Amino acid sequence: MRIHLITPIVTEGVRTLEDVADLNSAELSITQSLIASGPVSIECEFDEAMSVPGIVAEAMAAERSGADAIIIDCMGDPGLKAARETVSIPVMGPSETSMHLAAMLGHTYSVVTVLDSVVPMIENLAKVYGTSDKLASVRVINIPVLELEAAPEKLTEELAEASVTAVEQDGAHAIVLGCTGFLGCAEAVEEALKARGHSLPVIDPIPATVCVTAGIVRAGLTHSKRTFAHPRSKDLKGYPDIKI
Repeated sequence: MRIHLITPIVTEGVRTLEDVADLNSAELSITQSLIASGPVSIECEFDEAMSVPGIVAEAMAAERSGADAIIIDCMGDPGLKAARETVSIPVMGPSETSMHLAAMLGHTYSVVTVLDSVVPMIENLAKVYGTSDKLASVRVINIPVLELEAAPEKLTEELAEASVTAVEQDGAHAIVLGCTGFLGCAEAVEEALKARGHSLPVIDPIPATVCVTAGIVRAGLTHSKRTFAHPRSKDLKGYPDIKI
């Protein structure tokens, strides 16, 4: 099985295959690509909108190359519905997957994310995905996406502090790390919560979504074409990499 990870930005090095190497196995391999044009990071609705054509082009290319499934490497799930319309293999969003997992594993959940500008996006996605009744809060650490790797210790400290606040003040029973750039931080956050007497799941979106996606592929499932119908063929100007 091959799962293709689309990182929907143009900044090289933010995501590499080395980051997800431990998710590979004898039965599963992960490939990855950036988009050719679009934002350097995604932190608002405008950034998301600018990333969508590139995501669709990469999704179509991944299906043509023989990928069994696609994951969009961003907690905004940009281009998720559009990509599902243009391909027939499963396309998964880390936010949708993580929110549903959190809703299953706890009575309530909180999302800890990067900036205030992301909060409305997360809250709106929770409504679209039908989990808003379980969303206790969205907490921010005020570190931009492109600065996450600058101080790893500070990052985990800020995530842990925000998560403790979400549990003790907002009533969260589960935590979702609200940026795929937080990859690898879940264990430290979980330990910090345990140190305060809180035993609860901390969901790292990329590993969780890879596991769920692999299960969907093994089950022979994909998204419904009654929901995500293939676009009608028509002229499309300015997007040479997208052929409907």
